[in-house]
Amino acid sequence: MLIEIDARGLACPKPVINTKKELDKLENGVIRVTVDNTMAKENIIKLSKSSNCESSVLREEEDLIVVEIIKGENVKIEEGTKVDLDNKCIFISSDKMGQGNDELGEVLIKGYIYTLTETKPYPKHIVFVNSGVKLTTVNEATVENLKILENNGVEILSCGTCLDYYNLKELLQVGTVTNMYNIVEMMNNSLQTISI
Repeated sequence: MLIEIDARGLACPKPVINTKKELDKLENGVIRVTVDNTMAKENIIKLSKSSNCESSVLREEEDLIVVEIIKGENVKIEEGTKVDLDNKCIFISSDKMGQGNDELGEVLIKGYIYTLTETKPYPKHIVFVNSGVKLTTVNEATVENLKILENNGVEILSCGTCLDYYNLKELLQVGTVTNMYNIVEMMNNSLQTISI
């Protein structure tokens, strides 16, 4: 069975949501999703991987990208290395910690992220939204410590819409770009979400 989805012109996270709805209905078969930007393509590929499906890019031009997802019994799933992670999500929405003095807030958030590298088990996910994305892009101290966490299996995710808003997408130094659908799914599937 072949399902075709034209998600061109749809704002994030609609391409992923529309694809997920069709993927959930499908037991075995192929879904071809047409999108018009790289972020949508990457998000569709991540969805495929998290759904234990195979994916490939069939066509990629400036405003036309076709991603094929294969779901079925013959799909080969890559076995990753098992890391001892606590199934919790840390949600960071600012490049400062707390309210009051901004300079103090910047010191506190750096200290918090450093302390995460020294405290085990590590969280499974750390999600950055709003000005929090500055911590994965332009803040050298936090980037260095986030790389330590990432190298130990922690998934570091920055909101794509937020990176675009602050013109920081090209400056991402650690982790990957995500969308609101994945953020909501991750928080729902975590045993605990800690907001900073």
